[in-house]
Amino acid sequence: MVNLGDIFPNIRAETTHGTIQLYDWMGDSWAILFSHPADFTPVCTTELARAEDKAAEFQKRNVKMIALSCDSVDSHNGWTPDVDSLTCQKKGKLSFPIIADPKRELAVKFGMLDPDEQTKEGLPLTARCVFIIGPDKKVKLVILYPATTGRNFDEILRVIDSLQLTATKKVATPVDWKHGEKCMVLPSVSADEAAKLFP
Repeated sequence: MVNLGDIFPNIRAETTHGTIQLYDWMGDSWAILFSHPADFTPVCTTELARAEDKAAEFQKRNVKMIALSCDSVDSHNGWTPDVDSLTCQKKGKLSFPIIADPKRELAVKFGMLDPDEQTKEGLPLTARCVFIIGPDKKVKLVILYPATTGRNFDEILRVIDSLQLTATKKVATPVDWKHGEKCMVLPSVSADEAAKLFP
């Protein structure tokens, strides 16, 4: 399990883009790791397609995307045309890698399991986990969706905007905040300091 503020492990994994070492692959970027129960499943297919359609938005924010599914690289590659058929781009490939985790080692290690949804073998399905990792390799956000509920990538982008703003400015973002809207000065900032920081 990894929690907020933990250093995310420097995993080595086989992916659809070859073998990666996480820190080398990330470089100085932010990263989002999002897990999926299985290849060729309908909800997962829609999610990967939406992620691909939002790839430019993630890139604009210096965030690299990487997915994980508990199947092999060959299975991922076979699944890609299904995903591509739902994207706006229809490029024939995905811009981000998918990690192969056929033995479910990473899914177990990171607590990505949904005990209420099971495989035909009776094993818990991998849940829809979202880890956002900062350039310092620390976990900035964890969201865990059940296998039956697809994610909202507009919300994930909104959260990234907040995380990146609050990482560099002494502010907090209120409910339903969106990029460019008013935010709040942290209560720990004195009136004098606030006047200097936010003239």
